[in-house]
Amino acid sequence: MSKSPYTSGKPSGLASALLGPIKLSEQIIERVLFYKRVPVLFIFILLTLGLGFQAVQIRPDASFVKMIPSSHPYVENYLKYRNDLSGLGNSLRVVVEAKEGDIFTTTFQNTLKQVTDEAFFIPGVDRSALKSIWTPNVRWTEVTEEGFEGGPVISPEYDGSAASLEQLRTNVLRSGQVGILVANDFKSAIIQMPLFDKDPATGEKLNYQVLSSKVETLIREKYENADVRIRITGFAKIVGDLIDGAKSVALFFAMAIAITLVLLYLYSGSVTGTLIPIGCSLVAVVWQMGLLKIFGYGLDPYSMLVPFLVFAIGVSHGVQVVNTIRLEQSEGADPWLAARRAFRAIYIPGLTALLSDGLGFVTLMVIDIQVIQDLAVAASVGVAVIVMTNLLLLPLLMSYVGVGKKAIAKMQASQNKESSPWQMLTVFAKPRGAIIAVSFALVALGVGLYGSQNLKIGDLDKGAPELRADSRYNLDNAFVTDHYSTSSDIFVVMATTAPNQCTSYNTLSTVDSFQEYLTDVPGIQSSVSLVDVSKRVTAGLNEGNLKWRSVSRNQYVINASLAYVPSGFMNGSCSLLPVIIFLDDHKAETLDRISAAIADFAAEHNSDALKFEMAAGNSGFEAATNDVIGTAQYEMLAWVYGVVSILCLLTFRSVKTVICIIAPLALTSVLCQALMAYLGIGVKVATLPVIALGVGIGVDYGIYIYSRLSTYLVQGKTLPEAYLATLKTTGSSVAFTGLTLAIGVVLWVFSPIKFQADMGILLTFMFLWNMLGALILLPALACLLHNHKAAQTEENAHVY
Repeated sequence: MSKSPYTSGKPSGLASALLGPIKLSEQIIERVLFYKRVPVLFIFILLTLGLGFQAVQIRPDASFVKMIPSSHPYVENYLKYRNDLSGLGNSLRVVVEAKEGDIFTTTFQNTLKQVTDEAFFIPGVDRSALKSIWTPNVRWTEVTEEGFEGGPVISPEYDGSAASLEQLRTNVLRSGQVGILVANDFKSAIIQMPLFDKDPATGEKLNYQVLSSKVETLIREKYENADVRIRITGFAKIVGDLIDGAKSVALFFAMAIAITLVLLYLYSGSVTGTLIPIGCSLVAVVWQMGLLKIFGYGLDPYSMLVPFLVFAIGVSHGVQVVNTIRLEQSEGADPWLAARRAFRAIYIPGLTALLSDGLGFVTLMVIDIQVIQDLAVAASVGVAVIVMTNLLLLPLLMSYVGVGKKAIAKMQASQNKESSPWQMLTVFAKPRGAIIAVSFALVALGVGLYGSQNLKIGDLDKGAPELRADSRYNLDNAFVTDHYSTSSDIFVVMATTAPNQCTSYNTLSTVDSFQEYLTDVPGIQSSVSLVDVSKRVTAGLNEGNLKWRSVSRNQYVINASLAYVPSGFMNGSCSLLPVIIFLDDHKAETLDRISAAIADFAAEHNSDALKFEMAAGNSGFEAATNDVIGTAQYEMLAWVYGVVSILCLLTFRSVKTVICIIAPLALTSVLCQALMAYLGIGVKVATLPVIALGVGIGVDYGIYIYSRLSTYLVQGKTLPEAYLATLKTTGSSVAFTGLTLAIGVVLWVFSPIKFQADMGILLTFMFLWNMLGALILLPALACLLHNHKAAQTEENAHVY
């Protein structure tokens, strides 16, 4: 007797240890599921009601800290000095723009004052660090014959008269805030709103959706009129806009469900075979949401697409179950027996596929960014509940109703038809066609590897790439960049010294050299630090002579120049001196170039007395995030493919079989990276998980096709014959699932949220290529790797 070349004879010890309990669980679950149907169904109903109650209470959840890698040296440095860097972490900028004229009018100043007061009382704002020309912490200074003079930019005597407005103009000019809080063209002014991570009143995480809504209603909607335009930028506003855009996510989700519903009916010809798989997949989404709420999770903007992926995976498995029931009923089984046989046929390959999905998603945990780790948890929980809803509940429900006479007749006609359109694909199960398919795959692999060399880490566009270039946020951000010397892209370097040494000549001189060095680094607009304060006041002490605009060697002169230091330029113990760097943009290449330049300077000048440490500011955090993603993306892929390969190996016990299932997925991953490079989509927090999610969904196709193929091979069929029979059953459902899900997500390209549009393109590509890989490349590899003469007996074969 000969063994089948597609399955192995004796399972290994490890495989037996794994598959033995799984096989035993199959037998136990089958008996309980089909002989205790009413109690089991009642339990499912209770669970759905309970988890549904929890699901409706889940809320959007976003946090600035969750978006950054907390263990990265940049972030650790920031957290160490966090209390001394007020305003240099998470903040909002509200721009009040005069549509006509400039800011030196009574009407404009009244509006600016009211907006400042409104911003002051918004929950979550760090009021002590709030800045505007109307706040007392923004001051002007000058040197006269009588010594220093200074005061708040808005003097106590301000009354809106022409004289007080002229005095305001003078105060603004000598405050040093032109280009920072006042536009270079004097047509707008900024209120800078530093934010806490937690609401001081409640102690709970700051709700960005509520904050964004309050800023919109209390500031933009209230004060924007025919004379004034309000613009708002900052991380919290990006998140708020993404959460608001969740309505479009829900709309496209509903459209995808409707499309799947129609196409599934056209495919199956069964009302019950359409409604029950869709219903069970939606139940899986409800269970997932409910469990996440119980575990204390919310939905952040980057995991809002996970429910659709759970639905997609559920539909993929549900179609396989229904298709198997159709086949069994077409051969004469009643609904109860057909459902039992379908459960028995699907349980092990389905459980293997879902374990591969779930563990593949768990590998995202290796990325030290909490928002990605939360996404991993959400996706893994979703896959876990699919085991219950689509592998157990679905066959249980179908055992009552079956697929209907129309669906049975359609399946019988398909099985009895002598010629089939699927016959064309059997060419890839023959040597000549297999060689052509594999050759094409190798060429595609070469193209993919070449194209993916241009794949970039991080953002490749200005503004917020998650939103459309013409979105209100990105237009507001572009306005700030164009009209202010200080862009919204801030990179902060922390110069640290021993206590009371931040104002010493050696410290200031080295920092001055550092700032001069930065002027030659492309991508940097400007920088500001305590050195600029000292140089400006020193020149003022000497009648404004520009020759004195330098760091004095006389420590007494330095001390005199720093008698009045604006907040944020040094800490209380004089051991921290932030250097605030304003960038042209936050593109990945800009951040890489600047980080490298700063690291070079630090390596040369750091000492026990003075150290330059990176980094704070939104661009500093993004540089840290890019660094983590650049390192973790290949580690994540290694884990994903490693876990999936091991599970396939334990199930099929053949390295060649693993290659047949995994190779098409790997080709899709490489081609997806090339597509991202071609479309200008960088690898970042929003896009990094896509490849892992694509692998998780795609592996299902290969496992189901190979399991069915093995079944026919051990019956004595040749590979082309076995593959044709596979195509008529499992293959057709794989093709249907891939096309249906691709049609559902391709509509996302019309979403107002660019992040969702990008995901739609990438997921459509991966759904289609994973489907084609399973239908074309898998049989071709099986033909070339295995002995073409399949065994005629089942004696030494293991069938699933």
